[in-house]
Amino acid sequence: MNLDHSILTLLLLTPLVGAIVIALIPDREQGSKLHHIIALAVTLLTLLFTLHLPAHFDYASFGRFQFEQNTEWITSPAIRYHLGVDGLSMWLVVLTGVLAPLGVLASWNAVKTRTRLFFTLFLLQQVAMIGIFVSLDLFLYYGFWELSLVPMTLLIATFGRTENRRRAGIKFFLYTFIPSALLLVAMIWLYAHTSTFDLPALKMLASQHAISTNGTALLLCSLAFLFAFGVKVPIFPLHGWLSEAVQEAPTAMVMVLAGKLGLYSILRFSFAIFPEESRHLAPLLIALGAIGIVYGALLALVQTDLKKLAAFATLSANSFIVLGIFTFTLSGLDGGTYQILNESLIGAGLFILLGLLYERYGTYDIRDYGGL
Repeated sequence: MNLDHSILTLLLLTPLVGAIVIALIPDREQGSKLHHIIALAVTLLTLLFTLHLPAHFDYASFGRFQFEQNTEWITSPAIRYHLGVDGLSMWLVVLTGVLAPLGVLASWNAVKTRTRLFFTLFLLQQVAMIGIFVSLDLFLYYGFWELSLVPMTLLIATFGRTENRRRAGIKFFLYTFIPSALLLVAMIWLYAHTSTFDLPALKMLASQHAISTNGTALLLCSLAFLFAFGVKVPIFPLHGWLSEAVQEAPTAMVMVLAGKLGLYSILRFSFAIFPEESRHLAPLLIALGAIGIVYGALLALVQTDLKKLAAFATLSANSFIVLGIFTFTLSGLDGGTYQILNESLIGAGLFILLGLLYERYGTYDIRDYGGL
């Protein structure tokens, strides 16, 4: 069997099966690493599958999705099991594959109790992230988008380091779920006017100005998409959840908490389905990006908590990417896309180092690390 025709489904099934296996194995006595070992093996296998994508990608082919699977799922409404990657999503899938085993290793000594729950949710989060990057049907994408909220919320609320963890988890959930409800309404509006959730079909209709003749409705629909994605980036001033969530989230989860999902979704869906509306909104987003760069940097400079410093530095870095992609220039889009990968790797490395410091010294207070 040609692996090209099933690799994306394998990428989704591997962490899903791993999560089910871990969920069936009861928690052992403290000190047992069985769940850690299974999670590490599953994430390494997933990483191996992700490397198939760049190894067999046709770099000479432009403007089409590769490794596609497109079969009918639900007849009415017309929802398809449509997966595929291009040069944008492929590297983000590989990035997800790289970060997952690093997250398991970062949790090796940090997570000592309720390991079954932790690694089950961790692998479900990986399923959701890969699903977001490979889905080409809006409804399928939305399912993975909503799934990504649940493990993260539970992990923050359950494994946070202070008594503020539940508040941080609920705050993260509300900030991300409410805009997602508006996103669903916008998707249903699109389907009502086009009779399809298929992204390539919607992109074709958008290029022909055939989605709707109502410019105001299209603008509101694009704002619903942008609002949902902007909270997840986060774009200033939609960052209210960020510092508390980063402060409470376990190291393995804070590595993937901000940035890539929202930024990818803007590039993939907002720009593809609403190109004109995105250009109209570009001056506002450029202004918000510029404010976010300075605002995040200034707040980072006055923090005494290392994790809060890293959280606001992330806000500043992501605002820089928002500024770049909304210039709608080749260098801005390419640079922004490259910086998503760059910032994700560097941010993950920083949070791993902060986690190691916390394991050793039991504090994130900068004042206790004088001379480090």
